[in-house]
This record gives sequence, structure tokens and C-alpha cells, in this order.
Amino acid sequence: MAELMIEADNLQRTFKDKEAVAGISFVVQHGEIFGLLGPNGAGKTTTIRMLTGQIDPSGGRATVAGCDVVKDRAQLKERIGVVFEEQNLYERLSARNNLRFNCWLYNLPESRIDEVLDLVRLRERATDRVRTLSDGMKQRLMIARALLHKPPVLFLDEPTRGLDPIAARDVRTAIEQLCQEGMTILLTTHLLEEADQLCQHVSFIVNGRILVKGTPRNLKLSRGKRAIVLTLVDPDDTSQLTEVTLSMDDPKDQARLGELMAQGNVRSVHSQEATLEEVFIEVAGIRPA
Repeated sequence: MAELMIEADNLQRTFKDKEAVAGISFVVQHGEIFGLLGPNGAGKTTTIRMLTGQIDPSGGRATVAGCDVVKDRAQLKERIGVVFEEQNLYERLSARNNLRFNCWLYNLPESRIDEVLDLVRLRERATDRVRTLSDGMKQRLMIARALLHKPPVLFLDEPTRGLDPIAARDVRTAIEQLCQEGMTILLTTHLLEEADQLCQHVSFIVNGRILVKGTPRNLKLSRGKRAIVLTLVDPDDTSQLTEVTLSMDDPKDQARLGELMAQGNVRSVHSQEATLEEVFIEVAGIRPA
């Protein structure tokens, strides 16, 4: 059985009379990417703040990389990296000097700088001032900074929010590379297509409560319709294509499938399943963003 790197047990947080996180439980195994998914204000960031020792839970308990998030806060900080949504880099310094300053601040070897720049594919821009970098590059630099002390667990809060598609793709590639190298990653996002691509397990959180959890694949299969989509070609005009959707559970559609296949006009066949966003809407009754 894989080692558990994050365990949350009935974790709660209340601010005055508002219950931001209402007793959630989940586990994250070593070397996986886990997604905490939900709309703005669902409790995602509050959960990360508890798991990273920035605020105390109002109830329940949690451990990260073997550390109790309340009792072992000093050791916890040595074993985690954290990247929040807001960029807080020194714009007038180069990418390398941003990292060098953090090495000096936390007494870390500067030999790590080139290693983390390579991890996020920024070595060629190391001498450029941060203000000249794109938003996607800045986000990757923040990830590099969080990795300087070689933490086994990385927390990413909305890592691609506000990025253009190319920059977001580059950040996702960096995240996948870190996972392949054995890092455990917990990310929050309201972009369910992104979570579907990256995460081995996800939990849907709404109003501080986890509604459902599992692998993206199993969630889509459990909620999706058993259907197939056929692309048909017109025998009189092969440039004309038509899509037909048939239910796998309807006897009439099953018979029609046989007829269409026998006619020889089927160009392609593929299954139809729910998207993760469709599953979320069905479960939560709202859109994720």
C-alpha cells in the first residue's frame, strides 16, 4: 500500500459565525496529484491554509508528510512547498536572484537554483528580470522557489488562474513532471478540465463540505450515460459527415447500430461519457465557477 502523505480527518474551520470548512476527510498517497475542486468560496484555500500550518483548525486533525499540522508546525514547514494564487516575486530582480535571495533567507545551498530552474524549464531565462517574464513564467518561477528545500509535498492554490492557454499548458507540464519524479501534490482549482488531465484523485467541495470523491475516470463513468457516437459518411457525397448518438441500453438503438454498421457508412465510433464538469453540476447543482 502506498504511503499516505496527507490525511485530513473531520477537518473544520469557523470564522466567527461562518463555517468555512465543515468537517472534511480525505487522504493523499505518495507521488499522486490530488485535486480539491469547487467554486470560489467553497473552502479550498482555507483547507490549504490549515494543512500548511498557517491557521489552526477549529476541529478535527490533519497530518502532512508525517507532521501534525498543529503540533509539529516547525517540522511541517521544512517538508512542504506552497504556491498561492497571488504572485509575490521581486519584479526588479532576475529570476536567479529571486531564488538566490530565498536561499540566503532560509540558509539553503545555492546549488539548488539551477536544479529547480531546470525542473520548471526556466534556465534560459534565469538572468532576465522578473518583470520581463510572462505570467506563466512567473508562476513557474514561484513553483521553483517552493521547491528549493526539496519538500516531499507541494501545495498549489489555483496554479493556472488568469493564465492564457499556452502559459497554463506550460504550468501543467511542470506539475506533471514533478509528479513523475515522485512529488506529492495537492492542488485546488475550479477548472475541472484541468483537474481531469492532472489528478489521480479528486474531491468536490461546496460550502465547506465534500460532496463526492474518487478518480476522475470512475466519477465520469458512474454519472455518465452509456452511449456511443457514430460518424456517418454520405455514400453519395463522402465529404458530408453526420454524427448520430445511440444509447447502449436502448434495444431500438442497439438494433439501429447493427443496421448502420451493416450499411458500411460508419466512419468512426467512440464512446460518450460525462465530463468532470457535468458530474460536478449534477452532484452540486451549481457550476464550478
